[in-house]
Amino acid sequence: MDSSADPSVLVVDDEADVADVYALRLRDNYDIETAYGGQEALDRVADDVDVVLLDRRMPGVSGDEVLNEIRDRGLDCRVIMITAVDPDFDIVEMPFDDYLNKPVEKRDLVTAIEQQLIARRYDERLTEYLEVTSKLGLLEAEKTERELAENEDVERLRERAEELETVLDDILDDFEDAKTAFIEVERE
Repeated sequence: MDSSADPSVLVVDDEADVADVYALRLRDNYDIETAYGGQEALDRVADDVDVVLLDRRMPGVSGDEVLNEIRDRGLDCRVIMITAVDPDFDIVEMPFDDYLNKPVEKRDLVTAIEQQLIARRYDERLTEYLEVTSKLGLLEAEKTERELAENEDVERLRERAEELETVLDDILDDFEDAKTAFIEVERE
């Protein structure tokens, strides 16, 4: 993709009004495309898409299926699940990059997209760290301490987060500086 062009974002939601609102909120910052369902998303997603905002529950082809197909195709895009579905332990194995619960405000959308665009420029270990910590945060917000303590996947996620954090200290400092700079520019 041409580095002077706006980053490309594909907004996917089976509710056209929801997809159109997100597209309207983001059109000044990004090159926006919309898809009003899973099959349409699969028809439109390509290597030139930087970020996919993906509804999880859609009739026909679900967001989970779209996500798996994007990964199976080896497309180099970031996927942010945007859904009203409360996360459960099934998210541990899902290959998304971030997960936002509806309703989502413009600022949260832009911050999530920018975080993914920044992470995309860095090492794959940072990508994995963001994925692991996102899943941990979601599960810790939804589950009791007892449920978390009894789940081996959660312990594995915590251990992996610690390993990656140790390796990525310098990269994470750069990432946080870039994210803070972006947020400060947005406030101006």
